[in-house]
Amino acid sequence: MIERVKKTKLNDVGALIKGRRTINFYQQKSVPISELTKAIEIARWAPNHKITEPWHFYILGKKTRYNVIQLITDMKSAGKGDSVRESTKKRLDDIPGWFVLTSDLSNDPIEQQENYAACCCAAQNIMLVLWRKNIGVKWTTGDVTRDQQFYTMLKINQDARRIVGLFWYGYPSMVPKQKRKSVKDISTKLE
Repeated sequence: MIERVKKTKLNDVGALIKGRRTINFYQQKSVPISELTKAIEIARWAPNHKITEPWHFYILGKKTRYNVIQLITDMKSAGKGDSVRESTKKRLDDIPGWFVLTSDLSNDPIEQQENYAACCCAAQNIMLVLWRKNIGVKWTTGDVTRDQQFYTMLKINQDARRIVGLFWYGYPSMVPKQKRKSVKDISTKLE
């Protein structure tokens, strides 16, 4: 009986991982903030060397989101005209939820790499927890995530933290199909 339960749970995790998709288009329906905070609570259990817990989550409210949308719109539409500006702004306005994940910096380059890797694990955790609730996420590392103004808007000290990504989330209006390379194409057995 216990073996069957373990196998079923492992199969559920596998199906969850294989089924998750990056979502680009969302329903115009807000996700309760409680769903995000529950996901963060689980995400923080990601493996992290020496239990550094190097992550910090910034949940963007309306005012900050508005300012970030303006910044991204300015960056994406520079020199491209009003139609690009308007379409970019509309697309960003249609994204229901926004958060940012940062990783603590370290003077030790190995610890800094381990911290970043741990935050990537936390990002996967949060996306899987949300996906299980039918909430899709897009993890973006576009130019804005390296822009000084973005750090300033979010009050992130660039000397202490590095942005791992900007995350958009919401209930999907469309779930894309996807396929992956075969295991034999991405693995090598060594004797």
